[in-house]
Amino acid sequence: MRDTLTQSEIKAYHRDGFVVLRNCYDLETEILPIQRAIGELICLIREHNGYEVTVPENWASFDHQFADLISHDRRLGGVVYDAIKQIPAFVRLVCSSGHEKLYNQLIKAELIGIAAGGYGIRIDNPSEERFRVDWHQEYPAQLRSVDGAVFWSPLVPIEENMGPVRICPGSQVEGLVPVHTTDPENPGKAGAYALILENREERIARYEQVAPLLNPGDLLVMDFLTLHASGCNVSQRSRWSMQSRLFNFREKTGISHEWSGSYAAGKDFSKIHPELVVKTGAL
Repeated sequence: MRDTLTQSEIKAYHRDGFVVLRNCYDLETEILPIQRAIGELICLIREHNGYEVTVPENWASFDHQFADLISHDRRLGGVVYDAIKQIPAFVRLVCSSGHEKLYNQLIKAELIGIAAGGYGIRIDNPSEERFRVDWHQEYPAQLRSVDGAVFWSPLVPIEENMGPVRICPGSQVEGLVPVHTTDPENPGKAGAYALILENREERIARYEQVAPLLNPGDLLVMDFLTLHASGCNVSQRSRWSMQSRLFNFREKTGISHEWSGSYAAGKDFSKIHPELVVKTGAL
């Protein structure tokens, strides 16, 4: 893994609220073992449930039978989702000292935490709205510390029709944005998925939007306060991506609530930050 940043990359992060690091990970030693393990787990789950198994010729196509699997039984997609976050090669990458070195160069934080419940491998299936994340900041969904960063990296090439992450460059300067905790347009969403920014449309309209197209091995590092959203996947392939969140233990807001987690930790964001919850008003 590349673990050194240029001054221009550091400046870009603080200016834009994110930076893209191309070819940050080694494909053979860091990415391929994760792809292969996911592919083998998909094969194992298919075999266990009585479905035909075809091992891919190339593990970069690790998910070639996943769409067929969830078309037969969508529940099994959840089994895959829960299993793959426990792959040792993935956990090693999350806990890599290289991540700490990158974060320290960006934030100048030496007492660094990895958000428990804040790392995993997302599977964004085509045309599924329930788990698509609307415009948001990372902090309300994760807490831990305002001084945090998301490390996001794809396991498949991200094409335009797969719905790349949309970002509002420079939006982190707004600070913490109040939120509605329910989404009337999508009542099936709950927890962090249901959070809606106050004055969402007006707020997003202030910024240009970018949606970087990343490949396996690339890394997107994004500030916890940068406004971003999941794109709509209208392709025929699921969007597989790895996420981990690092934070600064010494940041004062995190200290004040003892680095509490948010929804994934069973906590209610509105109880920890009632001042950031909007009770009424237009979305």
